[in-house]
Amino acid sequence: MPEAGHYGYKKTDGICDSVCSPASKAALTMSRLKCALRGFDLRALMALLIGVPILILVIYMHGQKVTYFLRPIWESPPKPFKTLPHYYHENVTMANLCKLHGWKVRDSPRRVFDAVLFSNELDILEIRWNELSPYVSEFVLLESNSTFTGKKKPLHFKENRHQFGFAESRLTYGMIGGRFVKGENPFVEESYQRVALDQLIKIAKIKDDDLLIMSDVDEIPSGHTINLLRWCDDIPDILHLQLRNYLYSFEFFLDDKSWRASIHRYRSGTTRYAHFRQADELLADSGWHCSFCFRYISDFAFKMQAYSHVDRIRFKYFLNPERIQDVICRGADLFDMLPEEYTFQEIIAKLGPIPSTYSAVHLPSYLLKNFDRLRYLLPGNCRRESG
Repeated sequence: MPEAGHYGYKKTDGICDSVCSPASKAALTMSRLKCALRGFDLRALMALLIGVPILILVIYMHGQKVTYFLRPIWESPPKPFKTLPHYYHENVTMANLCKLHGWKVRDSPRRVFDAVLFSNELDILEIRWNELSPYVSEFVLLESNSTFTGKKKPLHFKENRHQFGFAESRLTYGMIGGRFVKGENPFVEESYQRVALDQLIKIAKIKDDDLLIMSDVDEIPSGHTINLLRWCDDIPDILHLQLRNYLYSFEFFLDDKSWRASIHRYRSGTTRYAHFRQADELLADSGWHCSFCFRYISDFAFKMQAYSHVDRIRFKYFLNPERIQDVICRGADLFDMLPEEYTFQEIIAKLGPIPSTYSAVHLPSYLLKNFDRLRYLLPGNCRRESG
């Protein structure tokens, strides 16, 4: 019997006595490891050792996709626009068109100012200005020697200004030097340039109640839309334009959800040039948005590194010319991203490449008139020049 107040027994299961007991201090290291792992499921341990690195690699490779797929969980959709019906036919008088929209026709049209920030989209600018030329009073263009990401670039418009002689008498051109701040958020430089464009618009001598088009170069309002708005009274002070979304050319029609383009009845001291939502009314079917619609592969790579979403280039091979060409012809995503939607239904519906469309009906007339030179923008012509 043990002495009172003392316990001389030690609980043991006896499993590792041969390697863990004091008598086995000189045992091999492997024996000690077996003792330390006593009670572990070796298969589960091996699964962890293999599975955790694989999971980390998957998150590194596809984490952005996971985030975009789960977007409906962590982000609510924006407030829906009030979409206004858009009526047009070339054989209907302007008085009747205005009346159809609930507006009155004016005795004379308003002046129209078309203002853009320019990077390197020469062909798209040519299509845009020819589409709008009959209705625009003044073209306003600002370019910089810096991309939004702080990379130095040529003044492409200045070097090719002679191609736009038809607009010279109505052109207010400006150039702004880049700040080239390393590591800065690209949206800061973009905002800086948009503020400068706001000043250039004033230099162009815009007046109250003139119409001001705010959109990127590749967001092209249709000519008849601008003509309608300049001839009608009682239109909203700010009206967003619903554009048909195309990618790489007019072969890949994505959807009709482009809304950032807008037209404003100018108000001194109030109107500011911006590229975000500024009102709730949206005029249906008002033009085209042709994103990444370039002639040269080098221009695709340039824009991928130049615009504000440069963080989407997760891997250097995204810029490989052969990969870019393959992506264009498949109608896939240059950044290998999932659709930016707010419901699982919409995300799933848009998974995979964009189907080709072979309709070239209701496209900008200048494009069709100059199809020999601009054929790469039409359906069935996905191959690009290297540049």
